[in-house]
Amino acid sequence: YLQFQFKCDCYYTNGTERVKYVMRYIHNRQQLVHFDSDLGLHVADGPLGESIAKYWKGQPDILENDLAEVDRVCRNNYRVSTPLSVDRR
Repeated sequence: YLQFQFKCDCYYTNGTERVKYVMRYIHNRQQLVHFDSDLGLHVADGPLGESIAKYWKGQPDILENDLAEVDRVCRNNYRVSTPLSVDRR
């Protein structure tokens, strides 16, 4: 089987004041590249991901789009999921 997937995670510290967005690109159960919003760039996780990360680092529109995901995805979803997870007693 050939498998390609990406996974996105939002990490919240102190509500939405400090939000970290991490997107992982995985091929055949091996993580090749990840984007970390704290670093602001794509990082290769192995030799196969180096060329991908190098290409994405050279594309300002891709980088701008991934940085915007913090506001577009994480902060918007925080408002939806907070009543379900934080206010539980």
